[in-house]
Amino acid sequence: MSICALCGSSEQLSVYEVQPVRSFPNKVILCQTCLDQIERKTELKPDYWHFLSDAMWSEEPAVQAIAWRMLNRLKTETWAADLLDMLYLDEELLDWAKALGEEDEPIAALEHKDSLGNVLNHGDSVVLTKTLDVKGSLINARIGTVVKNIRLVEDNPEQIEGKIDGQLIVILTKYLKKQNG
Repeated sequence: MSICALCGSSEQLSVYEVQPVRSFPNKVILCQTCLDQIERKTELKPDYWHFLSDAMWSEEPAVQAIAWRMLNRLKTETWAADLLDMLYLDEELLDWAKALGEEDEPIAALEHKDSLGNVLNHGDSVVLTKTLDVKGSLINARIGTVVKNIRLVEDNPEQIEGKIDGQLIVILTKYLKKQNG
């Protein structure tokens, strides 16, 4: 019985040829979910790839190269950066893994989106969609509260900063909606 060389799934399998062709065996069996994200046909879902902590230790060079490439794509995730630091590839295999230039890809700008999927920008006004208790404070931010002139948390697309009752707090974007106008 065949399984995906990365995640172990036995569903929708196909042979994937790791490019560029080198002296290493470069064909592996992958499931459609892994393949679509590797080939950028679907959005990269970081939480899906936690199995790389096992796959990266495969004895197959092609699997190691794919694991390195995916960990490199996910290196903004703490867990992926940690695994990438642990992964050792000999010089020839590392050159193959880097051959597509993915390590030099600019990290896509993080988009902060509200609970409805609207893109948030510095200076926007938002409305709370849930009553929130502010940790370490007596402030109770009530549903419907307008927070003006927000600031985006630079390295976390799920957080913004805003003032409520004169106090600067961090608010999760899933509890906000962008105010129109």
